[in-house]
Amino acid sequence: MKMLRIPLLMIGLLLCSQGFAATAQQNKMTTCNADATAKALKGDERKTFMSTCLKAAPAADAAKTMTPQQEKMKTCNATATTQALKGDARKTFMSDCLKKK
Repeated sequence: MKMLRIPLLMIGLLLCSQGFAATAQQNKMTTCNADATAKALKGDERKTFMSTCLKAAPAADAAKTMTPQQEKMKTCNATATTQALKGDARKTFMSDCLKKK
C-alpha cells in the first residue's frame, strides 16, 4: 500500500496543476464578463455583448505583422487572382513568383 502512495500523489499533482493554468479563452471570458458587469448589462443585451466580445480577435493577434514570406505570398496570390490564373498555370506562376527575390 505504501508503494502506491507516491505514484498516486504524482498523478494527483499532475491533474491539479492542469486545472490551475488559465487558458487564453478563460482569460478572455473573465475580461468580457467583467466588462459586461461594469456596463450593468442583463438578459439578451448581456448575451449579445458576451458573444461579440468572445468572438473578437485579441489585440495582440490584431497587431501581428506578416513575415516577409507571408507578404510575398499575399502579393503573388493577389497578382495571380488579378490575372485570373487557374490550375497548373497558377501553380507555375506562384512557384516562379515566390522564388523571385
